[in-house]
Amino acid sequence: VAEAGDPCAITPETRFQAASISKPVAAMTVLRLVEAGRLDLDEDVNEKLTSWHVPENEHTVVEKVTLRRILTHTAGLGVHGFPGYAPGEPLPTVPQILDGEDPANTDAVRVSAVPGSRWSYSGGGYTIAQHLVEDVTGDAFADVARELVLAPIGMTHSTFDQPLPEELRSVAASGHRSDRFIVPGKYHTYPELAAAGMWTTPSDLAKLVIEVSDSHAGRSNRVLSQAMTREMLTPESGSNGLGYGVHGATFGHGGSNEGFLSDL
Repeated sequence: VAEAGDPCAITPETRFQAASISKPVAAMTVLRLVEAGRLDLDEDVNEKLTSWHVPENEHTVVEKVTLRRILTHTAGLGVHGFPGYAPGEPLPTVPQILDGEDPANTDAVRVSAVPGSRWSYSGGGYTIAQHLVEDVTGDAFADVARELVLAPIGMTHSTFDQPLPEELRSVAASGHRSDRFIVPGKYHTYPELAAAGMWTTPSDLAKLVIEVSDSHAGRSNRVLSQAMTREMLTPESGSNGLGYGVHGATFGHGGSNEGFLSDL
């Protein structure tokens, strides 16, 4: 059922929070822009950020924060994950999240180690990537991800729109905690879209996996070329590719939002 105690059964159209499975989809959005020549994986992200910049410090003097390092969690950035915002709580802008300013409920995203020197999981880094996509395109991240990734694959039941649009609330599953109690207000809102903000269905995620597999084999290029897909699925730091975790011939990602657990 979509909510404990409610007789309404889930269907293939029931939306769930994908949590950090948002990250590989966000990475594919970034890589589509890289292939279009609008972004560069190995350029200092501050070169194209316009409305906010990664603050320089003793670590960035040595090496710079790049998209490749963000996507592989080697940029030296902090803020592992995000708790989201309960219904009725004010929502911060992305710059407020990145600077840890009210009403943001997490610390500022800052470089705490020399970029490229070590692996450290950072949802904060993906939030910088989200902001960079918006600065470069001039469009909302949710719209760019829909145009460049979701729509071409046919993921018609997936969205990065946050808060969840009113017309989708009737088909959204409620979050449940480990004690089986429902998350107050049903679910949290995640303005950290690239890191945790996608709502989706198992069927849509299957379409995603099929497209990535077909692209890797040279059978499809609806989103990325075969060469870029193979680069995306090549481990660069441990088992971390560009957005996906890669273990031998398998790829995937997990996720945890308030009340939702996910595994791909």
